[in-house]
Amino acid sequence: MSKYAPLKQYATQLGCSYFENEPLSEHTTFKIGGPADIFLSPPSKTVLQSLLEACKKWELPTLVMGSGSNLLVSDLGFRGVVLHVGGGFAELELEGAFEIRCGAGVKLSRLCNFALEHSLSGLEFAWGIPGSAGGAAYMNAGAYDGEMSQVILRCEHVSLNGEAGSRTGEEMNLSYRHSVYAETGDVITSVLYKLTPGDPEEIREKMDDLMNRRRAKQPVELPSAGSVFKRPPGKYAGTLIEECGLKGERIGDAMVSEKHAGFIVNMGDATCTDVRLLIEKIKEKVFLKTGVRLECEIKMIG
Repeated sequence: MSKYAPLKQYATQLGCSYFENEPLSEHTTFKIGGPADIFLSPPSKTVLQSLLEACKKWELPTLVMGSGSNLLVSDLGFRGVVLHVGGGFAELELEGAFEIRCGAGVKLSRLCNFALEHSLSGLEFAWGIPGSAGGAAYMNAGAYDGEMSQVILRCEHVSLNGEAGSRTGEEMNLSYRHSVYAETGDVITSVLYKLTPGDPEEIREKMDDLMNRRRAKQPVELPSAGSVFKRPPGKYAGTLIEECGLKGERIGDAMVSEKHAGFIVNMGDATCTDVRLLIEKIKEKVFLKTGVRLECEIKMIG
């Protein structure tokens, strides 16, 4: 009997469908990644709790993922269970005059539009950032002088033992592309934001301006995982990479973007191996020429 048989039966009892050998390339913005043994999309927080408890009880390797916008998954895939925090975590509502409660699976684009519709300012910087609310909180996503730490009041989560809890913004220990969740492994299920009242026309204007800047400078038309490297102190990774003559550098179908050297793009059939080799080449050349050690921002799986 398959080691996943009890989990499959339990998931069915919980009303959660599962998929076997699901290609993770279909669930990442890089369009890269081999199959997961079992792929589950819990329809609710309680089902997520139950599945996490079960995976721990049966000692099954578990990967939790959202929109897959910051992941590079192995060509061999993931030998274990993937729990996808998606459509079951799509609630979006006002709480009080200036606060928004948002499910972890809500795309940032939908969240930003919701804030605009209610004349609330503070999330304009996030317009155009790929990914979901949960992932953005997890890594304190930011752009154009804004980041999630400026607007998050609290996150609710489920531990890997299936226990529910929450943390305030301060308790989340938010810093550059980091939160305490990267250390605990707890799964964010919802986020509470504190925004400020604003003029909808001004909010829309700022969103449009940032989106135009993003489209002009970033390769949004090609599959990628966003910025590959963290920003070195006092410098920009993309600038260093460009200064090393690496724009357009290519291994297989993985290429350093010709529009923004801080991005690696998938030109068609790039593999995880292609990307990893290109990352190592970039790191080596930048260090040899500038003495700066670039640190990856992308999370590697497998």
